[in-house]
Amino acid sequence: MISLFFSYSHKDEDLRNELETHLALLKRQGIISAWHDRRIIAGSEINQIISLELETSQIILLLVSAHFLASDYCYEKEMKRAIEKHQDGTAVVIPVILHPCDWQSAPFGSFRATPTDGKPVSMFANQQEAFSIIAKDIREAANQFITTSPTKNYESLENVVKNIKPIGDRSSNLRIKRKFDDRERDDFLENSFEYIARYFANSLEELSGRNPQIKTRFKRLDETSFSTIIYDRGDRVTQCIIWYGKRNTGIPGIYYSITGEFPTNSYNEALSLIDAGNTLQLKPLGFQMIMGHMEESLSQQGAAEYYWSILIRPLQ
Repeated sequence: MISLFFSYSHKDEDLRNELETHLALLKRQGIISAWHDRRIIAGSEINQIISLELETSQIILLLVSAHFLASDYCYEKEMKRAIEKHQDGTAVVIPVILHPCDWQSAPFGSFRATPTDGKPVSMFANQQEAFSIIAKDIREAANQFITTSPTKNYESLENVVKNIKPIGDRSSNLRIKRKFDDRERDDFLENSFEYIARYFANSLEELSGRNPQIKTRFKRLDETSFSTIIYDRGDRVTQCIIWYGKRNTGIPGIYYSITGEFPTNSYNEALSLIDAGNTLQLKPLGFQMIMGHMEESLSQQGAAEYYWSILIRPLQ
């Protein structure tokens, strides 16, 4: 049986309870056992119990929201240890995106998140659909862990408890500036483009679903570009092509052009990579500034929303 650990903010407890309900079948079938800190009994050493459960879990769910990212305990203690276990192969970390937030810039931003494409649970018209997707992903991860992980001779529980150091009090101000190599920068640029592509495809689908007079078209032109068109009662109202790379500019970035369905070397806006100290982010040139005071840097979500705002502006 796979041990599963919930890392979450207590402000998201209602959604955690709902998710646990959807995992009931996995528990009945003996595939997983689930633990969270509400199971700690009175009089227990809280830090030691949490450390023990975290160390002995094979699947660790990060229930991600702005509250989770703001919690020193979730972020600095549980999440960081979870990532270490993920990297050494003793656990699988699954980010579960509860609410929209800047999670792509977190240390687990490159992990495959659930629900599909990291769409937040709170943005589903029917949240039961979201929890069903999450439960299926957890089932898949549990089965994969069972079949691929070698059998390990763990020490007795007493020895495990004895050797675990409780998560003690310390400063959360431990970040230091890091240097990103070319591979990391290229990966971030590609991942950002793919995120924007998914963001546009999902937004176009939702836009046409809410407005019967609106029809949309999303088309991948190649691996590095896509086009979108929005029609209002059959009339083409707004369109764009978005691509990434260097092309004729010589500068790696993600480019926006108001042209139609065919690639072009001209562009009306661009996002360039910037080093924000310990994360990579995107900075707009500001040619199409529409948000008042434009921020110096944007997350992947912020960049996607900026480009989406340019596209939808003629309809507003």
